[in-house]
Amino acid sequence: MAFSIIRCARAVLHVTDLNASRDFYERALGFVVTEADDMHLYLRGLEEYHHHSLVLKKAKQPGVEAISYKVYSEADLEELYQFFAGKQMNPKWVEAGEQRAVGRAFRVQDVSGLPLEFFANMETVERLLQRYDVYRGARVQRIDHFNCAVTDVQKAYDFYVNELGFACSEYTETEDKKLWAAWLHRKQNVHDVAFMNGKGPRLHHIGFWLSDQLSLIYACDVLAAMGYASSIERGPGRHGLSNAFFLYLRDPDGHRIELYNGDYLTSDPDFKPIRWDINDPRRQTFWGHQAPDSWFEEASIVLDVHSGKPVEVGEPALEQMKPTFII
Repeated sequence: MAFSIIRCARAVLHVTDLNASRDFYERALGFVVTEADDMHLYLRGLEEYHHHSLVLKKAKQPGVEAISYKVYSEADLEELYQFFAGKQMNPKWVEAGEQRAVGRAFRVQDVSGLPLEFFANMETVERLLQRYDVYRGARVQRIDHFNCAVTDVQKAYDFYVNELGFACSEYTETEDKKLWAAWLHRKQNVHDVAFMNGKGPRLHHIGFWLSDQLSLIYACDVLAAMGYASSIERGPGRHGLSNAFFLYLRDPDGHRIELYNGDYLTSDPDFKPIRWDINDPRRQTFWGHQAPDSWFEEASIVLDVHSGKPVEVGEPALEQMKPTFII
């Protein structure tokens, strides 16, 4: 392949109330507001020097407009566009100036129906990593990954690994050796994107990296003190898969956010993917409470990159929708 995808970089979410969203993301979780207007809220983590990693866009209904990856250069962007065009996948250019702070980009529906975006350049701003005087809430540092529910995990895996150059760190199989979930990366940690068997395409969650586990615990205290205790859906706990310390939250529109810390390096070329059986009780929760049914059943709808309308949700290829743990 003649292109280089660097990492997951930003998401564009539709929300119904920007004021409620700002209270949740800025005051409770500690995101930095780079810029805001009547229709948009541009957010970033304390470590990030790009203009934003999350855009909240006012709309009548919640939805996912784009999940976005940064590529190495404008030449890579052009090569990647031609790759999708050559596969008759109908990519669409979004010229510089059409989106705040983002250079030329393109959007395309992937093989699962997810709304992808790719760009090479974004305006830079002050990095606040050592501005400890402005830390608040969860002290979010940076965007880390997307997790998506898709109807055919094997199909998504084959496309991202064989065609886009992603590598697999960990995966889950059913008892009959069918691929149920996969964690894929371009940067050198566990994942930039994960795919799991479910009704899809839908965005399950966006993961944001925290500097330490105490930041995650402190976030729980802040959320409870501000009246957001009911927004805590799952955790805190530790995953067996990825080894990460986690907390899952639902924002005012139901979008799921993971606060995440503690995975590991995957840079060596001879790194071998780790296999998990779907019914291994330590896979999803190494310790802590098991995931509620909402964690398996609910996710954010995604939008068509051309029409802006919701993409129809289909039934998963594998019958088993959630693990069954026999104690």
